[in-house]
Amino acid sequence: MRILVIGSGGREHAIVRALSAEGGSVHAAPGNPGIAALAETHPQVAPVPEQIVALTRKLSPDLVVIGPEAPLVAGAADALREARVPCFGPDAAAARIEGSKSFAKQVMAEAGIPTAASFTCTTAAEADRALAAFGPPYVVKDDALAAGKGVLVTTGLEAARAHARACGTVVIEEFLDGPEVSLFAVTDGVTALPLLPAQDFKRARDGDQGPNTGGMGAYAPLPWAPADLAGQTMERVIQPAIDALARRGTPYRGLLYAGLALTSAGPKVVEFNARFGDPETQVVLDRLASPLGPLLLLSATGGLAGVMRPEWRPGAAVVVVIAAEGYPEAPVKGDKIFFTERNVVPAPGQGDETRVSPPSSVMNPGIHHVAGGVEAARADTGVARGEFGAYVLHVETAAATHAYVLHAGTAVDARGELVSAGGRVLNVVGSGEDVAAARAAAYELAGTAEMRGGWYRRDIAAGR
Repeated sequence: MRILVIGSGGREHAIVRALSAEGGSVHAAPGNPGIAALAETHPQVAPVPEQIVALTRKLSPDLVVIGPEAPLVAGAADALREARVPCFGPDAAAARIEGSKSFAKQVMAEAGIPTAASFTCTTAAEADRALAAFGPPYVVKDDALAAGKGVLVTTGLEAARAHARACGTVVIEEFLDGPEVSLFAVTDGVTALPLLPAQDFKRARDGDQGPNTGGMGAYAPLPWAPADLAGQTMERVIQPAIDALARRGTPYRGLLYAGLALTSAGPKVVEFNARFGDPETQVVLDRLASPLGPLLLLSATGGLAGVMRPEWRPGAAVVVVIAAEGYPEAPVKGDKIFFTERNVVPAPGQGDETRVSPPSSVMNPGIHHVAGGVEAARADTGVARGEFGAYVLHVETAAATHAYVLHAGTAVDARGELVSAGGRVLNVVGSGEDVAAARAAAYELAGTAEMRGGWYRRDIAAGR
């Protein structure tokens, strides 16, 4: 197949990595320097409906996979289907399940899906009444898309009020106790197949402190979760949501992401997303043993009935996000990225927060694997050379523990050097026989990164 992937982050790099291993031709728009090692990128193409459709006229892809939520909410899938191009991703009307928190609450109410009690508020007075009704901890959600940073959970009333005023229309809801997990399901609008449950870490700092982010790490599978978690979620959450959207005349085709709180009263929905989650996708696809491309094509073309569930590799995967200085509030861009020997030091004024130290030597920036006992790179992953060095995307040891780097927010500057270009810059993925081994592999490789001001959490998947 010829497949076009839309997006430029770590999620899209993970998708391209999985698809490129299956053969065929993979393109990405706009892509990033890491993706360019595996696929033909189209950096001049913005992820907006008209430019995506124009590119498909040149490429004639068999399938378009839309990574980010914004193009979906803007109607990219509608435009592609109108142009008779198979697309993995929901139409704009169905993507409202992520684009509007209040719409998602309406769908859940219609379908009888368990979720937190809530109020949709459009004025400060309404917000104040809702906050008083629920009490602390206060949960205030921007109704619109906010790149994963529109949710505030706080015990401070004034902070909650300020966030509500800043957002405009908000959903204020009761706080749900219990750990949060993510479950993805691939659907053609009628049939749905679950993927592997995962857990991500939203808060910026160790111990789940600090502001919400797009996600600072994740792991899969979840050895502590109920054995029937996927089955329960499909029966009580995913299928009812798909059926409700179909009844509305807006069939949902693509990936439906359910963010769940495992409360004392059972699983309840925290949020729905209309696409692969980031960074959970990075660990879920690392464990996927069956082909990804045919699964996505069958979703896009209505052929999932009778398809076997995806198969999974044994073991576990952990991803650690390396972020830029100032993330999530005001990330600094343009810092050079290097991978050398392990060299991680606390940053001044940041206590013992793990931070990637300034460069200590000049190297050709690239993605390298530094680990003891490495025997050889797997031939089927390949090594691609660009203008700024070699990208070795997968190295495996005799103990079946390996680690690699996915690009999330990178670019090549005018001098041909790899630099930061976003808040979440790199995703370091480790895998092994269990979560502990995968975590050790990820952190060993993360410790070889050098980027001025860069930092990452040290407790991703700790104790899991």
